[in-house]
Amino acid sequence: MNRLKIAVASSGLGHVTRGIETWAHDLAYALHARGHDVILYKGGGSPLVSFERVIPCWQRESQRTRTLLRWSPRRVRWRFGLGSPYAVEQTTFALRLLPILRRDRPHILHLQDPQIALVTHRAWRLGIIPTRILLAHGTEEPLDFLKRFDFLQHLAPFYHEEARRAGVDHPAWTAIPNFIDTEHFQPGTAPHMRRELGIPDEAVVVICVAAIKRHHKRIDFLLHEFAQTRAQRPDLPLWLIVAGGWETETNDLIALGQTLLGDRVRFLVRFPRERIPNLLQAADLFALTSLKEMMPIALLEAISTGLPCLVHHDPVLRWIIGTGGEALDLTRPGTLAQAIIRLADQPERRRELGRQARTHCLETFSTQAVVERIVNHYHRVMTFDPSASALKATIDP
Repeated sequence: MNRLKIAVASSGLGHVTRGIETWAHDLAYALHARGHDVILYKGGGSPLVSFERVIPCWQRESQRTRTLLRWSPRRVRWRFGLGSPYAVEQTTFALRLLPILRRDRPHILHLQDPQIALVTHRAWRLGIIPTRILLAHGTEEPLDFLKRFDFLQHLAPFYHEEARRAGVDHPAWTAIPNFIDTEHFQPGTAPHMRRELGIPDEAVVVICVAAIKRHHKRIDFLLHEFAQTRAQRPDLPLWLIVAGGWETETNDLIALGQTLLGDRVRFLVRFPRERIPNLLQAADLFALTSLKEMMPIALLEAISTGLPCLVHHDPVLRWIIGTGGEALDLTRPGTLAQAIIRLADQPERRRELGRQARTHCLETFSTQAVVERIVNHYHRVMTFDPSASALKATIDP
């Protein structure tokens, strides 16, 4: 086959900072750096390089999206894929993207936004576009949704095995993780960042990089656990940094944090991503309090930086940190607080866990370890015949 033309898309890229947008940006740039023919379609901002294209859409936080959701009947919205702000953004992006795919004719569209994937996959099945759709599953969609896709990238082996145990699989499905630029995210120190944030050099800094919300990320749990560490060990010079995107609950959580922790917490809302490497270098521990994640890039950034990580004992989170941290039962109050105190008292243990985290990241999640696996799978996608009836996925009753 001639050289593949790859498209990567994200409706939030250019105006939202989450894992999905980061993944799309990093994948497109990594492919381009390796000489592949790539186009990056994004839903906001402006083109920053020659291979970027902006697709106008109704962004999730725009006034017209809020007006549509306020005044249109709920039943009608869901029927047309407009049930939430994110759904409105994805659907309007997908409809604008279809004629562009017909014009640009990429061989493969690789993306994580599920609604865009569904619209474009249907268009490919109907012969409207020539582009095959590869969904990287990072949004916790049910198997009934996933089985519609001929081409799927699970982000962890656990999820692929879970689907197989349920009787749902395709020969062109695979398990390839997200990746991280380990040259960009390196171990080090950042005293200038601590000074900027007003944190003493001798402090033990715990950082969480996640959307600042209660649901899923459980930032309220993190704040209460950190308050326990202060109550149990007021002698420890502990500081907390919470950096992430703004959500409807963010202001309330900031107020809660300031009430519980006073000057010992720093909230960084929409902190520039280009400064995240230095921010992580200013920390001593990374904590993620969600009970389940698909493949959080923020956690990859932490282990690449050599930070020991405290996570829930979920199988995927355990796999991501390897021996570079501790997997805890974060459904139990006090568990995280005790782990923070324990590691705050053991600087050599922190350093050893950080070294193990970095080594594990280099071996498993580095750009060098992952991107060629993705490219090899692109070729596999292009040689697969989806019309073979024997290869259809099923769900066991």
